[in-house]
Parts: sequence; structure tokens; C-alpha cells
Amino acid sequence: MAKQDELVFLPLGGVGEIGMNLALYGYGPPEHRQWIMVDCGVTFPGPDLPGVDLVLPDIRFLASERKNLKAIIITHAHEDHYGALADLWPGLNVPVYASGFTAGLLEAKRNFEKARIGEVPVTLFKAGDKINVGPFSIEGVAVNHSIPEPMSLMIRTPAGNVIHTGDWKIDHEPSLGPLTDETRFRQLGDEGVLALMCDSTNALRDGVSPSEKDVSESLRKIIEDAEGRVAITTFSSNVGRIRTVAEAAEAAGREVLLLGSSLKRVVDVAQDIGLMEGVKPFISEEEYGYIPRDKVVVILTGSQGEARAALAKLSRDEMRNVAFAAGDIVVFSSRAIPGNEKAIQDIKNGLVEQGVHIITDIEALVHVSGHPRRNELQRMYEWTRPKIVVPVHGEATHLTAHKELAEQSGISIVPRVRNGDILRLAPGPVEVIGEAPHGRIYKDGMLIGDFDEMGIGERKKLSYVGHVAVSIVLDARYDIVGDPDLVSIGLPVYDDEGDEMEDTLFDAAISAIESIPRARRKDLDMLQEAVRRAIRAAANQSWGKKPVVTAFVTKV
Repeated sequence: MAKQDELVFLPLGGVGEIGMNLALYGYGPPEHRQWIMVDCGVTFPGPDLPGVDLVLPDIRFLASERKNLKAIIITHAHEDHYGALADLWPGLNVPVYASGFTAGLLEAKRNFEKARIGEVPVTLFKAGDKINVGPFSIEGVAVNHSIPEPMSLMIRTPAGNVIHTGDWKIDHEPSLGPLTDETRFRQLGDEGVLALMCDSTNALRDGVSPSEKDVSESLRKIIEDAEGRVAITTFSSNVGRIRTVAEAAEAAGREVLLLGSSLKRVVDVAQDIGLMEGVKPFISEEEYGYIPRDKVVVILTGSQGEARAALAKLSRDEMRNVAFAAGDIVVFSSRAIPGNEKAIQDIKNGLVEQGVHIITDIEALVHVSGHPRRNELQRMYEWTRPKIVVPVHGEATHLTAHKELAEQSGISIVPRVRNGDILRLAPGPVEVIGEAPHGRIYKDGMLIGDFDEMGIGERKKLSYVGHVAVSIVLDARYDIVGDPDLVSIGLPVYDDEGDEMEDTLFDAAISAIESIPRARRKDLDMLQEAVRRAIRAAANQSWGKKPVVTAFVTKV
């Protein structure tokens, strides 16, 4: 290792927030540093981003470093870890390493979107495999999580070894493997671990996560005891739970219907790689109505309150071939992602109005997290014995709780890191040595851009105050020809005096022109601005808000 060579960690997403995970590891002198990327995820927009489909990490830092980026490694196929890959990869064009399940979901997503996203060539890489890229040697290590084929990464460099855990938990009886490989982690600890970059999602929760086996038994009992239909909504990527429900339904003499395009895509990929062997074929929507209520189970999307998902449509009774009836059961086999609570509650209310009985993890053990609680984190420290622990994957409260736990557990170096921080791991003091450009970009339909490029700010204004468009034509003498054309969208019909709002704004537009002497009307830009201001002022006086106004003044 040359004296100036450094090993650095740079998160561009997922540190200080839930979701949008993207981590860079760099090695070499600052001017010639080589990089690898671990994960490339998205997060989902809230109501503050109207029209936005996905939120992606801003990777403009890599614009100048593109030639030095050697590979992208995906730890697992959850959207917050791989969902941005198809959109961002064309600008990077470097080798991608991922599991067969992840590769299958990428291809399925591309087919579903009818090739609107480009093909991402993937080299298959799984737990136990090793690859060498630039100065990095990377080994996949098996862990358990709520999706098939997750892995942690052992990243070996001349400056020391780093374990990037990805998402993981300890479950000795999962519904779908693999087990978290304690033996291999202990061996890596014996080899020497400089730094552990570790999942913080459940760092606030004491103890150990319940086993997926306990959830399976609880769901099985609900299905066996139900007198009507049972519908179970869960994350579409949780193949183990889908399989468990299907097996429990078959044991109870029930058929299973899958609802939701994302759920069907995941199951198709799982079937292709042999994860659904022995599971009875699912029925079609057309068959649903002919099966007795006590002989059917529905597995469906919509656990997070998504308005267009199957569960939301059923809560509004909008599906052609499928409906619920009083006495049916809907099980929310999931946790509410922060920010989705209101949408989920709206769906529950719609179902309750239909007489449907709701079961959540408050009433029964119908969901467990795929992330480690505090005792599990401490076991990972014991196995790997790192000199440094870097809390990642979490909001500030999670990261701070994880930092305190690591320090209480005897880890002497636990740096505070947030998105954009360039953390030097070795050699010398472990500290943040710089900040890289970072932030968020937005996918809106088929386009991707920043906040201003996508017009999100103006769209937010429109959602609050509406829009007025007015067109005024002047003759050769600069007098108004005919009546102006005025259209308002999203404004009240009547003003504060009971007059029609459009009439009030119409009068304001005419008055703005007529108040300007004819000799000064040659400046059409000035007239347009005068009209715009007059309409906004009139709306504000009679409504209390200023709409977005577009004014056109032309001369014939």
C-alpha cells in the first residue's frame, strides 16, 4: 500500500434516511481513487411530490469519477436496494453483480414496462462467490432477510477488510433460507475486520426478532379457523411468506388467488428458480366467484396503502371479478412504512364499512421485521470483532441508537456519518475528510431530473392555488379586440361577494390594459406582466390566494 493510498466510504443514500441505499467504497490516492458501488436503491414519494413516481439518489459525483467506477454489487432485490439500477446504470455502464433472483426481477420489470427501461447485463453472484475488481476482492456471505438470496459482502482491500451487512437478521427457522452464516462471519472475524458497515433499522428495539416460523404458525391458524374468505396482504418480495400462506391454504383445503402485478412478477421469478416447487397452482380471477367463501385465500398487494394496488381497489369495491363480503378477514402481514399510515387507515376504513374483519400485528403475530434488533447487532459485533462500526440504513434516531449500542458493546470507533460524507477508514485517524455532491433526483413518467427540471415546484404551487390562463388580442391602435379568453383551473367558482370568480378576473385583465395609456401599449411584454399581476391581485383580494397566471397579449 502506497503511503498516500486511502480506503474511504461514501454513502450517497440510505444513511440518515430509510430507503434509497447507495454506498461507494474507494481505494487509492484522492486524485486516482478507484470505486465500487454497493446497491442502487429508490425511495417513494409522499404527497409533497405530486406526480413523482420514484425518488432516486443523485449520482452526479460519479460524473467525474465514472472511469474509476469498477463495479456495482447488489446485496438483494428490495426496491430500496436495487430499484434505481435500471434507470441509473446507462449513465455508468459498468459491470453489475447480483443474485439470480435479483437478475430475474430486473428482467421481469423490464418486460413489464415494455422495454422502456434498458437492459442491465448482470453477472450472477451469490453467497460464497468471490470476485476481484480493481483493488477490491469481494465475497458474498449468506444472511437471512425477508427476500430470497440476500447477502452481506466481505470487501478486502490492501488497507483492511470491510463487512457491508446489507439487510439481515438472525432467524434459525425461516420459512425460506438461507440462514445467516454465523460460522463464516466468525471466520471473517478471525481473518480481521477493520470496519463493519451495519444495518440500523431496528437499533431502537431490544431483544431478538421473532422467527418467521412463529408468523407461519399464526397465519396457518387464522386460515384454519376462518369461516369466510381470508385475504393476506404483504410485501410482494416476501416469497417465503407467500409460500407459507399457500401451503397453509392447501392444508386447510383452500384455493389461492394472487392479486397484483408486482406480486405475480415476483412469484413468476421465484418459480423460475425453483423456490415455489411443490406449491399448488394458483387460481385465476375468473374462478374466484365460483369457489365457496370458506375455500379460498387471497394473497394481494397494497399493504402500504398504494391507491392503485389490489387491496385499495377492493376497499373501494372497484374490481370486476373479486369482492369481499361481511365476515371475510383481511390480514395485514406487514408493517407500515413511515408516511403511509394515513393511506393504510383509509383502506382499513373502507374494508370495515364492508363488514370485513381486520387483523394486524397488534392483534396477532402476523409479521416480523427482516432487520436485526439490538441483541442481534451485538452478536454480529461478537462474531466479526471489528475495530470500527459505521451505522447505516436508518434515520437519525436509528443511527444514533446504533452508535450508542456499539460504544456500550466495547467498539471504540463509531463515527457519525451521513449521506455525502467521505469517511476515511484507513490509514490514519478515522474521520470525515470531505463532502461529495449528493441529493435526490426524480423519476416522473419516462423522464428523470432534479426538482426544478421536473417542474415539481410549480406543480406543488398549482396543487395549492390553481392556474389561470388569459389571452388578449389588440388591434393596430392597441385597443382590445373582442373579449379576452380566460380559463381558470382549480379556483373557486365564486368570489367573496358571490360573483363568479372568472368574471372578477376577466374584469381585472381588461382594467389592466385600459389603465395603461395607448402610447405605452407597444411593449407587449410589459402588458402581459401587468395583466398577470392584476389577475393575481384580484384573486388575492376576493379569495385570499394568488393563483399561477399565464397571460398572452398579441397584436394583429
